[in-house]
Amino acid sequence: MAIALKKANFFIEEDVRKEMEALVPAGSRTKVINEALRKELLRIKRGRVTERLMELKSKSTSVSPREIVQLLKKDRKRA
Repeated sequence: MAIALKKANFFIEEDVRKEMEALVPAGSRTKVINEALRKELLRIKRGRVTERLMELKSKSTSVSPREIVQLLKKDRKRA
């Protein structure tokens, strides 16, 4: 299966470009950039989810581990 590629026009800092050219062979640069972007996008997504979870946590009531175990046992008995 072929991977769809789309040309993107953006700027990178000169020092980053030089280091990439020194370390990454010409035929591998697209792959390296895509992998780096995927990792960064995942980091951003996880950060947003974490912020949302922390927001929800601050608005909710606290439940002790004992209460969690009791609720799980009760739920399992119903199943």
